[in-house]
Amino acid sequence: MNFIDLPQLVAAGGSVRLPGSKSISNRALLLAALAEGVTEIHGLLVSDDTARMLEALRALGVACAESGEGRLRVEGCAGRFPVRQAELFLGNAGTAFRSLTAALALADGDYVLRGVPRMHERPIGDLVDALRRLGAEIDYLENEGFPPLRLKPASIGPGRTVEVRGEVSSQFLTGLLMALPLTGRETAVEVAGDLISRPYVEMTLGLMARFGVRVARRGWQSFTVPAASYVSPGAFVVEGDASSASYFLAAGAIGGRPGAPLRVEGVGRGSIQGDVRFTGALARMGAVIEMGNGWMSACRPPEGLRGIALDCGDIPDAAMTLAITALFAQGETRLTNIASWRVKETDRIAAMAKELGKLGARVEEGRDFLAVAPPDAGHVLHPAIVDTYDDHRMAMCFSLAAFGVPLRIDDPACTAKTFPDYFACLEKLVTAAPVIAIDGPTASGKGTVSARVAKALGFHYLDSGALYRLTALAAREAGVEWTDEAGVAAVAAQLDAVFDDGRIWLDGKEAGEAIRHESISSGASKVAALPQVRAALLFRQRAFHRAPGLVGDGRDMASVVFPRAGLKVFLTASAGIRAERRYKQLIDKGMAVTMDSLVQELRDRDARDAARPVAPLQQQPDAVLLDTTSMGIEEAVAFVLDLVRDRGLAAG
Repeated sequence: MNFIDLPQLVAAGGSVRLPGSKSISNRALLLAALAEGVTEIHGLLVSDDTARMLEALRALGVACAESGEGRLRVEGCAGRFPVRQAELFLGNAGTAFRSLTAALALADGDYVLRGVPRMHERPIGDLVDALRRLGAEIDYLENEGFPPLRLKPASIGPGRTVEVRGEVSSQFLTGLLMALPLTGRETAVEVAGDLISRPYVEMTLGLMARFGVRVARRGWQSFTVPAASYVSPGAFVVEGDASSASYFLAAGAIGGRPGAPLRVEGVGRGSIQGDVRFTGALARMGAVIEMGNGWMSACRPPEGLRGIALDCGDIPDAAMTLAITALFAQGETRLTNIASWRVKETDRIAAMAKELGKLGARVEEGRDFLAVAPPDAGHVLHPAIVDTYDDHRMAMCFSLAAFGVPLRIDDPACTAKTFPDYFACLEKLVTAAPVIAIDGPTASGKGTVSARVAKALGFHYLDSGALYRLTALAAREAGVEWTDEAGVAAVAAQLDAVFDDGRIWLDGKEAGEAIRHESISSGASKVAALPQVRAALLFRQRAFHRAPGLVGDGRDMASVVFPRAGLKVFLTASAGIRAERRYKQLIDKGMAVTMDSLVQELRDRDARDAARPVAPLQQQPDAVLLDTTSMGIEEAVAFVLDLVRDRGLAAG
């Protein structure tokens, strides 16, 4: 599956243990490889980014082996990689690419570094220029200033001062600092311009110290790396990922209730990661934040969240989560000093602005800022299909928008870069609006029963059959044959349908009577058997799954559209009884029909619906059978409402 559909979420709570920090994991792997001695790393993140670093280190001759549950044993090479010639593929792992570029450029070897096409669009010129000034020989293999790179044996001169720009990416400075001990000479690094993402540099310095190299510094402008060698600390424990914590803390701030916060474990007070400062941003928005050693929690304040203006230079990754949190805050949230977003896995400022706009948010973007506010008064968020641009953080932060509206997230597997089981973890911590799925054959009474149950509960109502009827009607009006699968699917994808208090509209015109005509009913059955049409209408149906709840009726509500419905009912009646009910409806409308023809038509349609290869009509194993052959509408409604209350699916 290349998408995930999320219903509207109504609450969040519980606790989650975070995966290891990506930033710490990849730094620790490289430092352990460069150190003298053996390092056992505990809690290493298992993800695409760390996999690329491990593959590269092994290709360079570094022994890295599993040594038990969650532990990795790395045999350091004391600053000299055994393999002196290699071509390395580093995917879209920016931390791995930049740090290995620096380490290998100052080594005595011949290496080629490549990545995915997006990595070849991410600038690296500032780091290359600094390394060249130290004596490194580096060639650009395609475009000047960008990967891929060819690194040749370096000619390191005497100790000197080297300059690197700080406003594009802190990873340039991080890579340089970690590599300089390989020169065997004391070297000073001067930072030109303002240094962004300073907490990540602070992390780098702390980890270098753990491996025996202490860097002297003067503020954030000057760093002196001594002529020292890395030495293994023996054992090293990776903290939980503070950037990943931001999604769950924001979920708690949006949907957590007082006394029932959402808690993350694995990172907390005393963390070396700068993204723990995200809690301060949530607190400024009004969230109730608590923190201890190794844990943090958040819940929504009684008065709701409020918009803020924030310089996000120290938390650029976690700041993306604030852009989504802003949808649930009063007023505007303005995030500044985020120019680095434009050179990440995608241009995150442009991507965020576009996808937030799909939801109906008010958005303003600039070179280095993003301003977000919820829709104007009287407007609501729109269900939308969110593109993720092969960017893990786009997928994870936009999942939080489901607290306002159902949505589809394309390519959710991109979270494998840092958090492969993110959506599985999120599902355990959130509560969705309840859904009641009622399936059954035509004229069984499911539409009437479903509509009355929805009204009694105050829930939304989805007549899925009407969507197929509207599709058949729209196709006919567009001159598209019902057997033209691609053509009908195209019509379905653009269907402008509105359900409003029992009335149905198509392209702004009331269509309730037109879609009940027998010819359209027959057409609906035919187009419903087309896989492309069903796929086109799937998200449109799921978009009805909103708070406070939904009652949906059709033929595949329980099997395909809402397979996790809290209550599934299969409502049926004998063909004779259904024909009588249909006969009365049509006679009341002044239509000339015969009972025999209706019985045969119902049987033919039942056969088609049950035999179709895609989503056939059938009772699901966990569905309750409701046979209304000898039952009135009120009795059937009462039966379903009793089931709803027994399962706790409705308040009161």
